[in-house]
Amino acid sequence: MLERDPESLGSLGIAISEASEDAATHDDTNYSLGSVLNHVLMHQTVVGEECRLQMEMAGDYPDIVIGCIGGGSNYAGLAFPFMRDRLAGKKQVEFLAAEPSACPTVTKGKLTYDFGDALGSTPLFMMHTLGHDFTPPGIHAGGLRYHAMAPLISALVDTGNMSAVAYGQTEIFEAALTFARAEAIIPAPESSHAIKATIDQAIKARDAGEEKVILFNLSGHGHFDMSAYDQYLSGKLMDYAYPEEKIRESMAKIPQGRW
Repeated sequence: MLERDPESLGSLGIAISEASEDAATHDDTNYSLGSVLNHVLMHQTVVGEECRLQMEMAGDYPDIVIGCIGGGSNYAGLAFPFMRDRLAGKKQVEFLAAEPSACPTVTKGKLTYDFGDALGSTPLFMMHTLGHDFTPPGIHAGGLRYHAMAPLISALVDTGNMSAVAYGQTEIFEAALTFARAEAIIPAPESSHAIKATIDQAIKARDAGEEKVILFNLSGHGHFDMSAYDQYLSGKLMDYAYPEEKIRESMAKIPQGRW
């Protein structure tokens, strides 16, 4: 990767390739993917199951369930136990996933078969993708810099059971500071995408004169992201639009077939 692009900032897709290579070249090493794949999403649903119990304790139920998406396991873990009620026709709950505009996998990607890693060493998955060798710009939400979306999340979006929105990093840091000042918790940049979406939905409901119960996942703290907050507060943080030319190059390398 560095031979091809000495300035490469890496990506989760490249990291998966690196981990797979390391495991394949050591007899005493096995590798289990920790995101994206459907079994991981199901494993994470312990989060949503706990949230269901918490909502029952509060005597309420969410109208909207919001989370950030990179590979999908974080948001799926929260959303799927509530999605069960929607798919069964028991509740009319909405689901909104928030992603970075610099890596808009769902909002700009193509639903097709693609590899889960940069080098194409994984099986092919039906998912929203920007192309398996796409390297996103160096935004501070590092955990969301992945070229594709989990197959189950992709299927739910495709069937109209879930929607997605993309944000730039300056607006998500603005939302993060609003949250920190209100709750005394410094959120991670990844989680701040969900916070931004939650604030937008709350304002939308207020302006419409509606009462909404909004559940979102604060999936990480920002204690190791203070330099990013410093950049934002000093006016040095920039937004990155997704590089259309790079995406076209990557999309051209997606395996072709009669799916």
